[in-house]
Amino acid sequence: MRHLRYPYHLALPVILLMAIILAISVNRSETKSEEVKNSPAQPDQLKEMQERAAQTKRADWGNWGFQPDNYMQWDQHSNRLIPVYTFGITLNQLREEGSPYRDPKRLKNLYGTVPKSTVNPHADYYDQTDIFRLQRQAVEAGYRHIILIVFDGMDWQTTHAAACYKQGKVAYQSGRGRGLSFLEDYRVTTDFGLVCTSALLGSAQTDVNAQTVTSEGILTTGGYDVVRGGHAPWNEPTTTSYLLGKDRELPHTVTDSAASATSMTCGVKTYNGSINYTASGDQLVPIARDLQQGAGFKVGIVSSVPISHATPAAAYSNNVTRKDYQDISRDLLGLRSVSHKTTALQGLDLAIGGGWSPDLTEDTGQGSNYLPGNRYLHQSDLKAANVDHGGNYVVATRSVGKNGSQILSEATDRAIAEKKRLLGFFGTRYDGHLPFQTADGGYDPASDGKEREVYSEEDQSENPTLAQMTRAALQYMSSNEQKFWLMIEAGDVDWANHSNNIDNSIGAVFSGEAAFNEVMQWADEQQVWDNTAVIVTSDHGHFFVNRNPEAIAGANHAVTE
Repeated sequence: MRHLRYPYHLALPVILLMAIILAISVNRSETKSEEVKNSPAQPDQLKEMQERAAQTKRADWGNWGFQPDNYMQWDQHSNRLIPVYTFGITLNQLREEGSPYRDPKRLKNLYGTVPKSTVNPHADYYDQTDIFRLQRQAVEAGYRHIILIVFDGMDWQTTHAAACYKQGKVAYQSGRGRGLSFLEDYRVTTDFGLVCTSALLGSAQTDVNAQTVTSEGILTTGGYDVVRGGHAPWNEPTTTSYLLGKDRELPHTVTDSAASATSMTCGVKTYNGSINYTASGDQLVPIARDLQQGAGFKVGIVSSVPISHATPAAAYSNNVTRKDYQDISRDLLGLRSVSHKTTALQGLDLAIGGGWSPDLTEDTGQGSNYLPGNRYLHQSDLKAANVDHGGNYVVATRSVGKNGSQILSEATDRAIAEKKRLLGFFGTRYDGHLPFQTADGGYDPASDGKEREVYSEEDQSENPTLAQMTRAALQYMSSNEQKFWLMIEAGDVDWANHSNNIDNSIGAVFSGEAAFNEVMQWADEQQVWDNTAVIVTSDHGHFFVNRNPEAIAGANHAVTE
C-alpha cells in the first residue's frame, strides 16, 4: 500500500491564504453588521394599521362588532364558541357521552330550565362546565399534574389572526389550524374541540358585606342557538347581533370572566360577577381546594394580570362579587376574609402574578372593610403573608432597581429549600398588569383611543414575563415530586380585545404561547407525560371580524421579506 506524504513545504502559504480570506470575511461581516445597525428600522406595519384604524374608526381589513364600517363598534365579550386543546389527555370520554346540548335533561341540569332554541340534536360542541369535568376525569385516571392554561378572551378569530401574522401567510380557514405552538404541537397525544360559554344569568343583586345573593334572574338567561350563533366559529354569521347578546327575540347571556371561570373550576353555571357562588347564594368548592384538602395536591395560580382578578380568583376563593379584590386575595393567601370570617381557607401553595399598582383611597366596588392602599392585595395582608413576618409565603415583589426574573428565581429557590409557600407580586402602574407585549415582540403598545400605556425600562426589567413566571411555578410545584394543579392565565389577551387593539391582542397571544412552551418543555425534561394533563382554552370570546387575514399576515416584515 502506498503511503501519501503531506507536502509540508506548502503549509505556510496555505495558512497565510486562509488567514487573508478569514480577515476579508470578518471585515465584510462587520461592515454588513454596521450597515444593519445604522440602517433605519423596519416600520411596524401592524402597529401602524392599528393606530390608523383607531384614529379613523375604520379599517378595510377588520373590525370589532357587526358593523364593517365601524372599527371599534363593540368592546365587550361575545357568545362565540371557543376552542379547547388538550395534551396528554383526550376529549374521548366527553365525545362518547355526547354534547349536553343534544339532551334536554342535561341542559336543564345546567341552566335550571331548557333554554329556548338551544337543543341541537347534532351538536358537536361541549359546555364550559365540561372543562371542569375533564380535569376530574384526569384526576380519576391517576394523573399527577393538572395544568389549566387560560387565554382570557381568546376566541378562534383571535388565534387565527395571531397565526396568520406569525406565519406571514393565511395557512388555514377552519378547524384547529397551525402556526402557533398550541395549534401544531403533536409531541404527545392531543385533541381539539369547541365549547359554549353562555352563563346562567346576566347578573344578580348581591350584598358584598353580608356575602349574600339578594335576588336572581336580573337581565338575561343563558343558552346557545346554533342557527343564530353558528355551528362553528369559523363559519358563524357576522351580520347578526345575537352573539353579542343583543338579539331582542333571543338575548342569550354573554358570560363574563367570573361566571366562566367558576364553570371551569366548579362545574356549575352561575351569574356574571360570581366567584364560586351559585345563583341561589351557596358557596362552591373549586377543584383546586378539593384536591389540596382531599388528595394531597399542591395548588397554584400564575397570571399576567392581578392575582385577585376573576379568572385566578375563581381558582380558589369565594365572593359574591368579583370586584371585592382585597378579600379575594385574603382567601388566596389563607387569611380571614369577608366570606371566611371565622376560619380562613388553607391558602394557595403558590401565587405569582400582577397587582402591584398605585394606592387607592377608596374603591366603591369593595365592601366596608376596604383598606386604603393597594386595591388588589393590601400592604398589611402582604406583610401578614410574608414568612419574614410570621406568614407562610416567601415573597418576591417588584423592587426598584432589581431584576424581576432574578428576584422571583431567588425566592423560588428559597421557598423550595425552606419548604414554604411562594408568592410573586408584580405589575405596572397601569392597573397592576405586566407590560403588554405587542405583535413584534416589543413593549410599545399602539394607540387604541384610550390611555396609551408607555412602559419605562424599569417596567420591563423589574417585572418577569409570563413565561418566566411559569418556569418558576413549575420548578416550585414539581419539587419533591408532589402532585399538583396549576392554572396559568394569559390575561392580557382580554384587556387587548376590550381595547379593540389587534397589535396588543396578537402580542398577548404570543406571550401566552411562550408560557405554553415552558410547560411543554418542562414535561419533556421531567419525562412526566404519562401522568400530566395540559388543557389549553379560553374563558370567552370577543368579536373581532378578520375580514382580510392576508393584510394581517402581510404586516409581518420579519416573515414575509
